[in-house]
Amino acid sequence: MDVKEGYIDFEGYQTYYRIVNPEGHKTPLLLLHGGPGSTHNSFELLDHVAFDDDRPLIMYDQIGCGNSSIPENHPELWVKETWVRELENLRAKLDLREIHLMGHSWGGMLAIIYLCDKQPMGIKSVNLSSTLSSASLWEQEARRLIKLLDPDTEMILLEAQETDSWDEPAVKSAINEYYHRYVFGPFDENTPECITRKKPNAFESYVTAWGRSEFAPSGTLKDYEYTDKLNMITCPVMLISGASDESTPLQNKVMYDAITADKRWHICPSSNHLTYYYEHELYVKYLTEFLNEIDGR
Repeated sequence: MDVKEGYIDFEGYQTYYRIVNPEGHKTPLLLLHGGPGSTHNSFELLDHVAFDDDRPLIMYDQIGCGNSSIPENHPELWVKETWVRELENLRAKLDLREIHLMGHSWGGMLAIIYLCDKQPMGIKSVNLSSTLSSASLWEQEARRLIKLLDPDTEMILLEAQETDSWDEPAVKSAINEYYHRYVFGPFDENTPECITRKKPNAFESYVTAWGRSEFAPSGTLKDYEYTDKLNMITCPVMLISGASDESTPLQNKVMYDAITADKRWHICPSSNHLTYYYEHELYVKYLTEFLNEIDGR
């Protein structure tokens, strides 16, 4: 498999990148992973798309996680502006003048921030995958999803939110119930290695930017409200989400309605948050058809 890996200097730190099929002839697809503080790892499930579709796929670990620099005791770094500058730096250093953009979860938030606040040139399309445009709506929907769990789990999670106590065994067990219903897992020996691969500790970037709770943002992103800015996106947009996704149909409907550019929205009926794993073939079909439609214009 033809894969190029390397590091790019960024403000005294280093950003790890990985390019699959770097000699592909079609417009590259740049992927933004979730978190903040996750990694590119699960995107390796899409490696075959680079060859099947003759298209370079570019993925990277954002600063604060994975193979990139993970500075400690620098809370000032974990703001949206840092990750936008890193994205701009990556495009410049890799000479990515014309690209398709894809962001999953927090990566979709980063794509929205970048497109709305920077109005960058050379973006042919964007795939907003299981993401959100409003932190307050995310919290509202998470509370609704919690109420769909069994009453004991609901009580434990709601009490943990009120007290900001997340380390008790019962709370961790309740969080796992939420994750297994709406996010991903549980995994087993048949789960691809790129999903189960151990990740470096990215606790500081996640907690500082998002907070201790998946359900209620309390960090530097707590005021993320971009629904009213979505009309600033001018390139074609594709939304993909799962029917049982924590990025709920309501959140995607709100985004879809607010986008004024060429748009479409697909729901993967048997997926939660990790749509490109749980319904891989369907996801790849939506993705490649979209990219080739735009490239053919």
